[in-house]
Amino acid sequence: MTRVRVLVVDDAVVVRKIVTDALAQDPDIEVVGTAPNGRIALAKIPQVNPDVVTLDVEMPEMDGIATLTELRKLYPRLPVIMFSTLTERGAATTMDALLRGANDYVTKPANVGSVAEAQLRIREALIPRVHALGGRRPAAPRAAAPSVRPSVMRSPLARPTGSRRPTARVDAVVIGVSTGGPNALAEVVPALPADLPVPVYIVQHMPPMFTRLLAERLDATSSLQVREAIDGETVGPGQVRIAPGDAHLEVRRVGVQTRTVLSLAPPENSCRPSVDVLFRTAAATYGEHLLSVVLTGMGSDGRHGAEHVCERGGRVLAQDEASSVVWGMPGAVVQAGLVDEVLPLRAVAGAIQARVAAGRAAPARRSDPPSSSTPAEVRR
Repeated sequence: MTRVRVLVVDDAVVVRKIVTDALAQDPDIEVVGTAPNGRIALAKIPQVNPDVVTLDVEMPEMDGIATLTELRKLYPRLPVIMFSTLTERGAATTMDALLRGANDYVTKPANVGSVAEAQLRIREALIPRVHALGGRRPAAPRAAAPSVRPSVMRSPLARPTGSRRPTARVDAVVIGVSTGGPNALAEVVPALPADLPVPVYIVQHMPPMFTRLLAERLDATSSLQVREAIDGETVGPGQVRIAPGDAHLEVRRVGVQTRTVLSLAPPENSCRPSVDVLFRTAAATYGEHLLSVVLTGMGSDGRHGAEHVCERGGRVLAQDEASSVVWGMPGAVVQAGLVDEVLPLRAVAGAIQARVAAGRAAPARRSDPPSSSTPAEVRR
């Protein structure tokens, strides 16, 4: 197995040194070059042939956005990890970069006591991303023939036959996503119609401030109302809520109404917000009337939550490997045999619409729980 080749681009000599030394501690990674600005970086790429580029957001001569724009024209499939500061300006620029084709990002350590501590934080955040995007280490062994639920090959509009249970009404959609998520959501959310008759809840692995900016960007390009979730809110049809950074998003029933609950419970799968938490609580609330979607991302967050969705009779869709930036999260639910359908990213929004429409065309049973849009007094 050859090592993952990395080009480090940052205008600060100290940062280039810290990042280079952090990456050098992994024997399967080789730093093949460094550059102080985007112009030099673009000239070096054909010389050093990197597998991954780390790209600083703010640089003289040619900043991160300008460099990324030109890089994507010349090397559309070369993985790029943005290196951002935890500031409003840095977060905004990083979000723009992610929506313009950057694959992932790492935030520069703030308020650390030593160079060694800064290097440790960078190593912990950056090395897994380099491996995932560099393509040298799959997140999990590939099964020869992943098992899936019986409906995996059926069209979302197909009517049940034989012993299959009737199509359940969809009362809510939950989406889990991580690496490559902003781009994926920018394709899926704006493609959903303004009259979508159900709420949508999303967990995207991101820190505070980034999730708010993501919601603002999606709201500007979508006919749906997209907001960062707040505690105790009733979310209605055509509304999308994104879990805020560093808080779990739960969906719970209070009387006849469904509300969002923000929790600072410990991280799950090293993540807060966690997809598992959203899926698990939504499954308990909506039961068979829940449609869950797992999109591109590192790790396996969402797999246990998908088990809860299946146990309660809900449905699970997953993005396919070919269109995923990293097939860790969707691959985990596919490998576990929990999916009803595996789809390319371009087909996800259509599949959501089709399943929502098909379920609402089916007659509701008397045991169906009330929809989340049922009017009720707001909890004080």
